[in-house]
Amino acid sequence: MILKVKNISEIGGVVKAPPSKSYSHRAVILASLAGGSSKLYDMLLSQDTLASINVCKLLGAEISQNDNCLEVIGTGGKLHNFSDEPIDLANSGTTLRLMTTVAGLSDNEVVLTGDESLKTRPMDLLIESIESLGIDAKSVNNNGKAPIIIKPGYEGGECSISGSVSSQYISSILISSPLSNNGVTLFVLPEFKSRPYVDMTIDIMKKFGVKISKGYYIKHEECDKEIKNCRVDKFRIEKQSYLPCDYTVEGDYSSASYLLAVIAINGGHAKILNLFRNSKQGDKIILGILEKMGAEINIRDDYVEIDSDGNLNAIDIDLSNAPDLLITVAVLAAMANGTSKITGVKHARVKETDRIDTTCRQLRKLNCEVEEFEDGMNITGGISGGRIDSCGDHRLAMAFSLIGLKHEIEIVNGEVFKVSFPNFIESMADIGFELELI
Repeated sequence: MILKVKNISEIGGVVKAPPSKSYSHRAVILASLAGGSSKLYDMLLSQDTLASINVCKLLGAEISQNDNCLEVIGTGGKLHNFSDEPIDLANSGTTLRLMTTVAGLSDNEVVLTGDESLKTRPMDLLIESIESLGIDAKSVNNNGKAPIIIKPGYEGGECSISGSVSSQYISSILISSPLSNNGVTLFVLPEFKSRPYVDMTIDIMKKFGVKISKGYYIKHEECDKEIKNCRVDKFRIEKQSYLPCDYTVEGDYSSASYLLAVIAINGGHAKILNLFRNSKQGDKIILGILEKMGAEINIRDDYVEIDSDGNLNAIDIDLSNAPDLLITVAVLAAMANGTSKITGVKHARVKETDRIDTTCRQLRKLNCEVEEFEDGMNITGGISGGRIDSCGDHRLAMAFSLIGLKHEIEIVNGEVFKVSFPNFIESMADIGFELELI
């Protein structure tokens, strides 16, 4: 289907940010590992989070949807795979990565798979790292990618993993570690990318009753030879149980970036509800980015206000801790004055697509001047209308729709926004930017 602009009315107003996808994944997984009943309020029910709900059900959790919450009766950490077939996670890379280690807690074999896109996502680093914890996980096709077969057994112990590829690997180990036989000591080797996502994991684990000790360790042999001493993050998680919890999911700064960007590009005023001042989400830096580009931002305890005259300036920004903002910032840069430089996002090459390559290719289709390099891109403001392809990436479809504020744009395979923001069209319409699928 093609996503395109239907109408642009008076831009601005009040709109609620959708629930956080990252917290929604983690909430249902932790509630499923807890003993007893948890109620999860304001859960995001998208294609990605439904994959997490489904796998948790198949591993023994009882999950039902009520009028105002998701009720989860957890397994108390005693997992059993009730599926006779490989468990299909569709396109949810988050579910695959978080559940690969959790599946090691099952008392029988688990096979995790997904669609063709998911089967391109690298998993070898996680598979190799958790072997030292007694988890026997293997790529069925011996290519380091899904389908992944995980056999019973999770002793715990010490484990080291690079932090340079995906924070979800680290979160996967942390989430499962309290239920291992001996607890886990995890060393995260430099460079530690997307650290705020791990902070989010630790934050919600504490809400479900698990304690984590954090520290640093100076290690020589596993560091770059050019570094005499390097600081390695150390996490110690003793054997313990998750406790049931009534939990409300906060708004998602990643998804809210599109709502905020509408005002920044077009000009106007808006209030975005359900965005918290003290959030641990790394994508909260979108507020600072928009401010540097010329918008006025006011941050309240539980909402954000934005004012803009539609005149945006170029920016130099390191997105190493917020790679999900890459495409939004790239589109903002393409509609700003001057040349912007985005760096620190090499790990965005192993998302739903190679987001650096895909973003650059689609921008060039719209006559935007782009220079691609290994961990980012330079973008000179100036763009025209046209037709691009989402390449199956939900964030690309949503971000490129913003170009429709100034130019005619058609996005092929535009319906993929449902992966993370199922009411994207309705939310955009609430602030005067009406889109349609045809």
